[in-house]
Amino acid sequence: MKKYLLLFCVGLSACASIDVPKSFIYREIQTSTFKIATWQKVENVDAPFKIYIEGDGYAFRANGMVSSNPTPRSFMIRELAFTDSHPNVIYMARPCQFAKDNKCEPKYWSNARFSKETVQAEYEAVRQIAGSRPLIIVGFSGGAQIAGLMAVKYDDLHIEKLVTVAGNLDVKAWTDYHHLPELNLSEDLRNYQAQYADFKQKHYIGTADDNIIPHITEKFVADKNAIVYVQGATHNNGWSSFYEQIRAE
Repeated sequence: MKKYLLLFCVGLSACASIDVPKSFIYREIQTSTFKIATWQKVENVDAPFKIYIEGDGYAFRANGMVSSNPTPRSFMIRELAFTDSHPNVIYMARPCQFAKDNKCEPKYWSNARFSKETVQAEYEAVRQIAGSRPLIIVGFSGGAQIAGLMAVKYDDLHIEKLVTVAGNLDVKAWTDYHHLPELNLSEDLRNYQAQYADFKQKHYIGTADDNIIPHITEKFVADKNAIVYVQGATHNNGWSSFYEQIRAE
């Protein structure tokens, strides 16, 4: 499957390669809305499943225009997943990343990136992979919003813990801070903040992250002891010294 990822990257400028361990198998999950790309390592079906959910990816070009392909160029969350020693580890992309289908429109990686159908697709993919087995879900950037919305909206998911890495937990606060238009076709976890607080959780935030600034997470998270500060980390860089701790969650 290393070959698959390398071939996919050929058409992307600034896209480098990443080694995919032989233990991870590429599978596309067909849901009622989107096709979801995943890499899966399943070694013990009776053990909990740890699912890493990708961020928003290459949603916008440097000039601020919506990109034509949201497949992520950063490898951070994939590196974490591919080096996680848990028996069941899933790297799950977001709709239209890696796998395209006829439902893919730019709105799904811009103002509808957290839409009901997007959250539904990620939920259906999780259910198809893990069923009702215990889950640890790690959400990176916008993937944290997806993980949180799944947790509060679908009580048939057996979630043991939610972990965020540079997570976008409050969409309204984030758009306000960056003077961006509202994501008017998206849901917002802030509307379920009380329910979200009931889940066991851990939040890793970069002190130098100018995308998801620490204050946004600090204000949203009820239990401040659940926050871990990664000194000097930006949104996509400076996290490697904490990889082991995140993988151990």
